Amino acid sequence: MARQRLLIVDDEPLARQRLRDLVGDVGGYDVAGEAGNGVEALALLQQVNVDIALVDIRMPVMDGIELAQHLRGLTQPPNLIFTTAYDHYAVQAFDLNAIDYLLKPIRSERLAAALAKARPLQVKQSEALQSLQQTHDHLSIQERGKVLLIPLADVLYFRAELKYVTVRTREKSYLLESSLNQLEQTYAGQFVRIHRNALVARDAIRGFEKQKISAGEEAGETAWVVLIKDIPETLVVSRRHQHLIKAA
Repeated sequence: MARQRLLIVDDEPLARQRLRDLVGDVGGYDVAGEAGNGVEALALLQQVNVDIALVDIRMPVMDGIELAQHLRGLTQPPNLIFTTAYDHYAVQAFDLNAIDYLLKPIRSERLAAALAKARPLQVKQSEALQSLQQTHDHLSIQERGKVLLIPLADVLYFRAELKYVTVRTREKSYLLESSLNQLEQTYAGQFVRIHRNALVARDAIRGFEKQKISAGEEAGETAWVVLIKDIPETLVVSRRHQHLIKAA
């Protein structure tokens, strides 16, 4: 039987080394790589085949909870075990949803048991983790068999088109399988709805003006549009949302 390959994800080098040593003590597993945060881990997972990921929860750039959400976009996501010094309530949430975790300091016997029963994170488990997620800093876009991480700070607007949502950054556009309502709920503090089919980043709005609309539902009408930083495109503000203009 082939030895299973592990990825260790922790922002503390000493913690990674301790896990590597413990894996050696357990035996039967190979450490295929290490990462210091979720962004590094996701990049590595698209280059190296890994059976199990040991993921710390508290990390800079991208924490373990957010990484777990993005792992679902991989063709073959690894089995997942959290390593944590997390508080009692979070651990209780893990227990209730049968999510594998190891409390620090980790013992070799407990690691061996967790590795033996590791499994992929299920959809319901992933949804349960969202209540513990403190940050939503990246979007994961599936494109040509890869998972691309788009920093939320780079997104200028979301626009619904048929069953997809266009995600616009300064450089290019991406297609995301999501709903505008879900995005609005998740990123309410950073984006504002200007139309039933569009959300705009608050920090990307540089002003409003009236224009004659040449395409879309409002074609031929004169309507308010939002001017967006760094790109020539404008987006129509619906009558229902024109109170935003007054507020601005």
